[in-house]
Amino acid sequence: MNIKLLFSTVILLLSTMVFSQEKQPKEKTAVTEKKNRKEIEEAEELNAVSIKGKSKKEKIETTGFAVNVIETKDASLRNLTTNELLDRSVGVRVRQNGGIGSNVEYNLNGMSGSTIGIFLDGIEVSTFGSSFNLNNIPPSMIERIEVYKGILPSHLTGDYVGGAINVVLKKDVSQNNATAAVSYGSFNTFQSDLSANYRDKKTGISFRGSGFYTYTDNSFETWGRSTTYVNHLQQIIRPYRAKRFNNDYKSVGGRFEVGFTDTKWADQFFIGYNGSSNYREIPHGITMAVPYVGRFNETEAHALILNYTKKDFLLKDLALNINAVRSERSTYLQDTVSFAYNWDGTIREVVEFGERVPLRTNGGQQGPKTITNTDRKITNARSNLGYMIANGHRISINHKYEATNRKDEDLLNPASQDLATRSLVSKHIISMNYEAETFNRKLKTNFLGKYTTNRTNQTKSEIVTTDGVNAVVKRDTTTSNYNFGYGATASYNVISDLFVIGSTENSYIMPTENQLFGAPEINILPNLSLEPEKNINYNLGFRYGAIDSGKHKISFYANAFWRNGYKKITQQAVDVSEIEDEADADIQTTRYVNLGRTQARGFEAEIIYIYNNRLNASLNFSKFNNVFKQERDENGNAHSLFGQQVPNEPYLTANANVQYRFNDVFQKKSILNAYYTIGYVGEYYIVWGQPDWSLTPSQFIHDLGVSYRFPSKKLVASIDVKNLLNAEIYDNFQIQKPGRGIYFKLNYTFSKFL
Repeated sequence: MNIKLLFSTVILLLSTMVFSQEKQPKEKTAVTEKKNRKEIEEAEELNAVSIKGKSKKEKIETTGFAVNVIETKDASLRNLTTNELLDRSVGVRVRQNGGIGSNVEYNLNGMSGSTIGIFLDGIEVSTFGSSFNLNNIPPSMIERIEVYKGILPSHLTGDYVGGAINVVLKKDVSQNNATAAVSYGSFNTFQSDLSANYRDKKTGISFRGSGFYTYTDNSFETWGRSTTYVNHLQQIIRPYRAKRFNNDYKSVGGRFEVGFTDTKWADQFFIGYNGSSNYREIPHGITMAVPYVGRFNETEAHALILNYTKKDFLLKDLALNINAVRSERSTYLQDTVSFAYNWDGTIREVVEFGERVPLRTNGGQQGPKTITNTDRKITNARSNLGYMIANGHRISINHKYEATNRKDEDLLNPASQDLATRSLVSKHIISMNYEAETFNRKLKTNFLGKYTTNRTNQTKSEIVTTDGVNAVVKRDTTTSNYNFGYGATASYNVISDLFVIGSTENSYIMPTENQLFGAPEINILPNLSLEPEKNINYNLGFRYGAIDSGKHKISFYANAFWRNGYKKITQQAVDVSEIEDEADADIQTTRYVNLGRTQARGFEAEIIYIYNNRLNASLNFSKFNNVFKQERDENGNAHSLFGQQVPNEPYLTANANVQYRFNDVFQKKSILNAYYTIGYVGEYYIVWGQPDWSLTPSQFIHDLGVSYRFPSKKLVASIDVKNLLNAEIYDNFQIQKPGRGIYFKLNYTFSKFL
């Protein structure tokens, strides 16, 4: 019996979280071996086995933060993306503009955009480039996903107030093994990933590496209200059934790290490289009103990584953690096709002088002909020094530095090098945390203060003619901002397994580089006049369970939240005020703007039930009301938007998940897991004023899947059917998402290969 089996046996028999890593004695009776193996196999199949000692998930969820931990063990065996896992979590809504590879934004209880931090091991995922993001990182590379709503812990301190999603990659190199997975499914979708770990026991030298490849046509049919056909008389036919085209997506990426683990001078020291690239065809603008042909973008990113952790650094109880990344990213965009198209793939026509002629554009699919390249050089470093000043009392000092140097070139202009626009966004964040465990460790508190400095600069070059002489003139725009924020969390263990949890925060956030300077590849225009957003947030809730009564285990979670935003930064359709009727709703671009005051109040809850370690069922929902609260405009008049729901945000979501395990199906010692998921999104409007055409209807999504683990425990096969009932499902600005899709996946684990 290997070490993993021994550890699991000890967990079940002794209910403790501290183990000795000794090999199991070989002399065991046959009866004990059989009993232990049976218990272990049952315990491994569901993540939520109730034990007395707290798991990593339970420890994080009872620290006082409004946080949920998503474990990926089962999901890594299925054809699920990381975003799909997040979208099923309580209070999370993943906003995706179509199929795989399309632009994604995350909404946590009414907070989105720059208020939300998306991290990969504590470093903003944007540092690694758009081709290495939560769309592409497979769950098999992930240990867990932490979803924070509101105030963040010290190791994630940053310019955020709405919460964060922190993806923690697998780091265990105690066992030398490798895993590989490959899948194929609807819309010509192919995905594969490979990961490997190695550690030399004598020297501590360790290696971990992973990679992935994704390709899809994204050729799903659309038939809802978003798809239109315009005939030669300019009459609009809506809805119009069509298959999406100019929608290919290809991505490849890898992450390789080498270093030392469990040495005298470092718990972990790794240097690494993270590289990725992708090719994405852009099928339409912000809405699906007009299809594009020939508009595409390519991205590439190269990042060097440094990670160092040491618990007793220089002296006992002093811990140091350093994460640093230096990356270079490039984004190429091309749009040079000068004809307008319909969703059947044909060129649109108009009548001129009694004849039908092709309809021409301004040179490209979205305005003038465009070929641009954007280069970014990003430095992102975070350090954390923590000291246990007394038993149950810890203080930590954190520093974060982030700078993005950006160069935008117009490649259609021969003088693009001389006329390139150069931009800089930099920030320093210094914070201090005090954590305490009092009242016999029943009360856990965390107090946070942070000071932020931000600076932006943009230099635009243009040719100016004076007295017949051309000269390049540079124009600079510089802004700086300083602010202070603070917050606190508390968790009290009222009775066994019942925790009351609360948190509050008062802080600012700065607009991001994309929000300030735009992102043409995802149809976002620049807005250099954006101002910082202030937020005052509150959370109050509880966790109860898991209550264990023999074969039955049940746990509850609930949280109420109150978000107050001032000068809220939000994405809005450009010239939306000019839209008068459905035929004019041809929105192709957006930009980020500051609103006045907004207020979101809501409630989220989740219940999890486990029967006999075979049935695992959960139900969660989130409901909030995010409204515009500024009563008067800048002229002192009553504001026309007062009391309206902030548009393009679904404010009622629910998910139900059921999993059941069958033993010894077809073969002895085999395991078959069956999964069923229902998702619900309530109706919402996509623009201010709530015209009828902008109403996104209620949506029900059904997913079904099975996975089969062969007796060897090395091979797992799974089949997933997504959107089982082929329902109309929509997201940002009523973009229709894929209909029914069927996917097949194989996972194989190579163990003890070295």
